[in-house]
Amino acid sequence: MTETDFAFLRLLLQQRSGLSLTADKLYLAESRLSILCRRRGIADIATLIGQLRLGRDRALESAVVDAMTTNETLFFRDRTPFDLFRDVILPERIVANAASRTLRIWCAAVSSGQEAYSLAMIIDDHANHLAGWKVEIIGTDISSEILEKARSGIYSQFEIQRGLPIQMLLKHFEQRGDKWQVCERLRRMVEFRQHNLLERNDHFGRFDIIFCRNVLIYFDVPTKVKVLELLTPRLVPDGAFVLGAAETVLGLATRLTCDPDHRGLYRQAALAPQPRPAAALGARSYAEPLAGWRS
Repeated sequence: MTETDFAFLRLLLQQRSGLSLTADKLYLAESRLSILCRRRGIADIATLIGQLRLGRDRALESAVVDAMTTNETLFFRDRTPFDLFRDVILPERIVANAASRTLRIWCAAVSSGQEAYSLAMIIDDHANHLAGWKVEIIGTDISSEILEKARSGIYSQFEIQRGLPIQMLLKHFEQRGDKWQVCERLRRMVEFRQHNLLERNDHFGRFDIIFCRNVLIYFDVPTKVKVLELLTPRLVPDGAFVLGAAETVLGLATRLTCDPDHRGLYRQAALAPQPRPAAALGARSYAEPLAGWRS
């Protein structure tokens, strides 16, 4: 790929998805776009870039964004946010929403769905505290292809082994040949929608909890600011906003402040709501790996 073509690709990705492709990612771009060319019957990358320059094929642009997007995820990834959800965020929302008996969660940049289903498993395990409640989990991603996988809820043995405890597998999954599928009960709890985080989201309504983990790290500073400005109004005033361990809103968002007691948790309200004791939900770790698991 020529430097000129690579510069065009970087600009296209920035404008369409916010993805900041650094100069040292030339090899990665060539590798992923070569696969895309073979799949779509395009002669070479130069021809692909030529078609993109015409600006007439939005489907091709979307395919390029899909190809260049990193879809790395796993069940109960990084453990701490899920312990935080179970022990702090969920108990406080049960108190705060006792009158409405509703709970809305947004998983932004959900990829192949493991984060959304991990939250659904925790909620299902505490169904006795949410009897009669309307629970909605919305998972969004820019990639239509990865969302199809998320909707199916079907995962390989390798994907299952990455972070999912054996007791959760047996309770919440059904075996399908050499793969595993999330049970229908949990799949009904989660809705997956295609959405670009750079676009307006007013139609989504407001959420009690927003998970936006491990996506800001791929954006430059102006894009991070824009994404946070679009996401923050979707959070209820006393809601919970969760970022990845390596991410922060410092210097980026004026309407979010760090919860002093919990790393990765941010609030809109001046005073954070007081959570119920963790024991109220029977706290225990859901993120231990499948020790000793064999196919």
